[in-house]
Amino acid sequence: MSGASTAAGQVQEGTPPKPAGWKRRLPLIAGSIAVLVLVAGLWFSGILPRMLGVARKDADATAHQQITIELPEMVANLNSDPRRPRYIKLKAEIQVSRQQDAVAVNASMPQLQDLFQTYLREMRPEDLQGAMGTYRLRQELIARADVALAPARVDDVLFVEMLVQ
Repeated sequence: MSGASTAAGQVQEGTPPKPAGWKRRLPLIAGSIAVLVLVAGLWFSGILPRMLGVARKDADATAHQQITIELPEMVANLNSDPRRPRYIKLKAEIQVSRQQDAVAVNASMPQLQDLFQTYLREMRPEDLQGAMGTYRLRQELIARADVALAPARVDDVLFVEMLVQ
């Protein structure tokens, strides 16, 4: 009996233990994740769509289709202390994407100027401070232009010059 036990002991010592189920699958899982990361990187970098012939709409292609209309320079006094008046000087451009929207902007220029001037006169100097102040001003001017020009649509208002004094 002692001979059989030594033979069984030798078999156990000579054979490596089998790894658990998930440890055997670890290289397969890691390889799959690496392939997915590689494919995602190639796709988002634009290499894979070009290789596959998939058409991609670039932001540059739509930017070239924009029509820009220059607004006259506006100067308005802000809603501030009457003893120390504050002013804003604004030079802006309106961007639209269709030619018929550009015609509507040019035809409604006096109404747009009136809306913008009225809004600027209600602004306080504190409302225009920082990037958030500029962002809110842009959004409000776009909203007012959209109302005045409906059904035409304004894509953006670009500030060429803005001086608060």
